[in-house]
Amino acid sequence: MTSNAPLSGKTAVITGSNSGIGLGVAREMAKAGANVVLNSFTDREEDHAIAAEIAKEFGVEAKYVAADMSKADDCRRLVADAGACDILINNAGIQHVAPIDEFPTEKWDAIIAINMSSAFHTTAAALPMMRKVGWGRVINIASAHGLTASPYKSAYVAAKHGVVGLTKTTALETAEEPITCNAICPGYVLTPLVEAQIPDTMKEYNMSREEVIKNVMLKRQPSKEFATVEQLGGTAVFLASDSATQITGTTISVDGGWTAL
Repeated sequence: MTSNAPLSGKTAVITGSNSGIGLGVAREMAKAGANVVLNSFTDREEDHAIAAEIAKEFGVEAKYVAADMSKADDCRRLVADAGACDILINNAGIQHVAPIDEFPTEKWDAIIAINMSSAFHTTAAALPMMRKVGWGRVINIASAHGLTASPYKSAYVAAKHGVVGLTKTTALETAEEPITCNAICPGYVLTPLVEAQIPDTMKEYNMSREEVIKNVMLKRQPSKEFATVEQLGGTAVFLASDSATQITGTTISVDGGWTAL
């Protein structure tokens, strides 16, 4: 491994990575020299174009594999179709907000499937591949909501707590092997989806952009600053590095102090 391309020769599979956090993590992985496999449930020209752009920009191999993370067979097929999976990053996720007694059953089932069960299925498919090559990293993108809770987000909070538990179990099952498993727990992250919500929120509360960010969006984030997708990607690169060989079964919070409260 060279210092400018510490992950050269490795292949990283990132679920839910054609936008937002997943894409940011994929770009940082490619920047560190890893070949990357992007994923989402769509199969559009622009999805494959994103992979081509990453390959060209960073001089790595990159491809896009369409697979629906709500389906167990698709989760496992993604890893198989990747061809190699030295670094597995379970990032795919959706959200729905409602009181428990009004929470739609289909939304609960979808969130549990995509946010939690998918990580089980991809990990189950990836571990034999990692064992075969004698090295592996499983990095689960959990959430501050994997460590604490908020009202009206029962499925999301339950799923992310489950991801943290799965992380610990995976780490214990691989503890005597050259494989680690950790979870990154972001707070609020400035993604295109969040960015798009700011103008409407400004109108709703009659606030400036700065006031909306500080007093509405980042009310629970003590730093009053968003985490960035690049910071999350950098954290993932660190967890995949040799420096993190003895870091396993734990969570790293990138939440501006949220879970310190």
